Amino acid sequence: MKIWIDADSCPKPVKEIVERAAKREKIQLIFTANRKIPMEDNELFTMVVTEAKDQSADLYIVDNVEEGDLVITRDIPLADELVEKKIQVLNDRGVLYTVENIKERLSVRNFMYELREYGGGVERHSAFGPKEKQAFANAFDRQLSKMLKNSL
Repeated sequence: MKIWIDADSCPKPVKEIVERAAKREKIQLIFTANRKIPMEDNELFTMVVTEAKDQSADLYIVDNVEEGDLVITRDIPLADELVEKKIQVLNDRGVLYTVENIKERLSVRNFMYELREYGGGVERHSAFGPKEKQAFANAFDRQLSKMLKNSL
């Protein structure tokens, strides 16, 4: 099992939570981005810097992730591709994407994107505070425990 972080837009508290868990459980952690992202120096951690092209980090994850891995991303189109490959995907707010919810999430994301593109005045709320950090930590711990138990 490996944990992948789509690191381009991942909040620092999420990275810290995942780093602590990876060290505790001795799980390989792979940060993927199209630029260098600061990370702790640890033999379990890898930073993959892809081309500076749009979606290059996402494509790298899709091409290299394996069933049994966990991916942390806020990118819903990426999550959709991964769920189709039977990969476990968690966003930075603690939402586990599944075959039951990903298409609806993708549809809402596309609708909101179109509204913004055409001047719909829809604001994006991206505050990441203690409530969001706790929601992620709880969901991540549950999912990691479940995956570790199932891998035994």
